[in-house]
Amino acid sequence: MKHIQIKGLDKPVSKLIMGSDFFRLDNGHEVSDLLGHYLAIGGNTIDSAFIYCGGESEQAIGIWLDEMGNRDAINIFTKGAHHDEHGPRVNPEAIRSDLFTSLERLRTDYIDLYALHRDDPATPVGVILEALNEHVEAGRIRAFGGSNWTHERLQEAADYADQHGLIGFSFSSPNLSLAKANEPFWPGCVSTDEGALHWHEARQFPLLSWSSQARGFFSGRFTPENLDNADLVRVFYSDENWTRLRRAEQLAQEKGVSAIQIALAYVLSQPFPACALIGPRSEAEMYSCRDGAELVLTPHELAWLDLTAATV
Repeated sequence: MKHIQIKGLDKPVSKLIMGSDFFRLDNGHEVSDLLGHYLAIGGNTIDSAFIYCGGESEQAIGIWLDEMGNRDAINIFTKGAHHDEHGPRVNPEAIRSDLFTSLERLRTDYIDLYALHRDDPATPVGVILEALNEHVEAGRIRAFGGSNWTHERLQEAADYADQHGLIGFSFSSPNLSLAKANEPFWPGCVSTDEGALHWHEARQFPLLSWSSQARGFFSGRFTPENLDNADLVRVFYSDENWTRLRRAEQLAQEKGVSAIQIALAYVLSQPFPACALIGPRSEAEMYSCRDGAELVLTPHELAWLDLTAATV
């Protein structure tokens, strides 16, 4: 599997990152089997978050790491400072509390990739960066980034870090997929727009995409008439996205692959370092992701899929 480099890490990050928002303490066999298949395809990075499954996701990963004894070979990517029922929590106290709890659950003394799960534009970036730098200096995190941060706020943070001699954000983790979101999937979520794509390309700034395959939009299970999945209808149903799906199916037929593999290749073929968070639930789905990650799309194919070029 191909990898990217992220500033602050001493090992590369696999282009496919295993999602764990369904890992629980009562499905340990499934977790172990899936992670075994993930390692078999060359993956080395597992995504989680403080809030996933009420904390059980991180706990399940911690148990697996202990059982495997392979902590040093794995990149742990987890997130904290998500808002709660009282509102935003992107502040030094919440970051510290969530981080220490995550470390305990994961049974480790450091996090390879730590991201703020949401942003709070009302909090100055300097306050946030100062807090995160303290945790880097203490060895608790290797590199940090923003999940669901706009590229404008990321640039603001980069400018502050440069001006004050601080370590800055090393990556961003928004939604990026061939299907474009009509509205945020959840409050505070950020999907990559054209301006953000240009920003990432100009700075070669790593992007770790969640919902990289648009939550199954390209799987063949959905049509304009199928309204069963209300969230998918709300977020991804649009005339433009149905056109993107038809083009993905056409290109897939030409290449002898599936449309969902084309959708994955779209994310990974961007002109900047990009990884895709995936959530396969079987060995077959895992190997489908592997094969999709091996596809390389040309700039013209990317533009045609994205409806910015007329022909392929």
